[in-house]
Amino acid sequence: MNQPILLSPPDMSGLEMDYIKEAFRDNWIAPVGPHVDAFEHEMKQYVGARHAVAVSSGTAGLHLALIVAGVEAGDTVFCQSFTFAASVNPILYQKATPVLIDSEEETWNMSADTLEEAFRKEKKAPKAVIVTHIYGQVADMKRIQKLCDKNGTILIEDACESLGSKYHDEQSGVIGDIGVYSFNGNKIITTSGGGMVVTNREEFANKIKYLSTQAKSEATCYLHEEIGYNYRLSNVLAGIGRGQLQTLDEKVGKRRAIFNRYSDAFCNTEIDMMPGDMYGVHSNRWLSVILCINPEELMDRLETMRIESRRVWNPMHRQPYLEGTRFYQTNEVAISDRLFERGLCLPSGSQLTVEQQQYVIEQVKVASEERKGVHV
Repeated sequence: MNQPILLSPPDMSGLEMDYIKEAFRDNWIAPVGPHVDAFEHEMKQYVGARHAVAVSSGTAGLHLALIVAGVEAGDTVFCQSFTFAASVNPILYQKATPVLIDSEEETWNMSADTLEEAFRKEKKAPKAVIVTHIYGQVADMKRIQKLCDKNGTILIEDACESLGSKYHDEQSGVIGDIGVYSFNGNKIITTSGGGMVVTNREEFANKIKYLSTQAKSEATCYLHEEIGYNYRLSNVLAGIGRGQLQTLDEKVGKRRAIFNRYSDAFCNTEIDMMPGDMYGVHSNRWLSVILCINPEELMDRLETMRIESRRVWNPMHRQPYLEGTRFYQTNEVAISDRLFERGLCLPSGSQLTVEQQQYVIEQVKVASEERKGVHV
């Protein structure tokens, strides 16, 4: 291969440039503007939410979601361990205490059984639960939502990896009380950097928009009654998002086809793929993941062949800065530990050609033969 095969690069359609040019022509180069308003409207229409607020990142969105959920110093928030640090850090921003929940085998997401155990054993119910839809695979939301409702707990969907995924024909991100998406450069659609918060509760949306614009009141004298944040998305980047959103369904279709080709190629071999769709889920297949004996070794080998791959998320209960954090694990050996020790993300971008993917598959199979099998 002459060109490197990247993990999940941006896929620009050309529509984005029209909106960027419009922003420059009209001199709307600000953190607000008509593209922001339009992007919010188009996003809420797409996912089926009543309200959407564009923000500077998915992390910012999660932070604001916790604030409007009433999370304060001393409160607890349940969050799954098998996720990126940005799912947990906003809990610490609020000086609250994260309680980490292990995964389930079926989806690699938060285990509803283990979540139920945590609800039962903790002295008080958490203010919020953050469930992350890992690699585009939606969690067992029916059971998780039922547990949160029973305990009076706000359910926040970290849908930063799952835009375009569905759960029983409902878009991920709109099932819980608040949903958060990311438009980072490696996500299924991108604004370079950015995010979106969606909710059906008007009071949440109004508060999030207010806090994201420095909590500035409508008074003309720059009056602030509480701490606010510089979390709004720029008008130029929102224009990119508008162009990207128009091709989202096409991108989902391409990534699902990539996942299916990997699954077919590794069928009847000792290579295991991440789980297929469960619980009525239609995953966007943001990243395709295999389980192997030595992911670090395979990653290094692929790198020599100019193929980018990536280890799966290092669970939060293993992170030095979270040492001592309470962790409820599903089995005697935590499922999230097993996934980390064996998981490797393969190139999954929507521009990946069949020829490029076949080359990746061949290199993985060669490595598998050399190690006498790649499996869990």
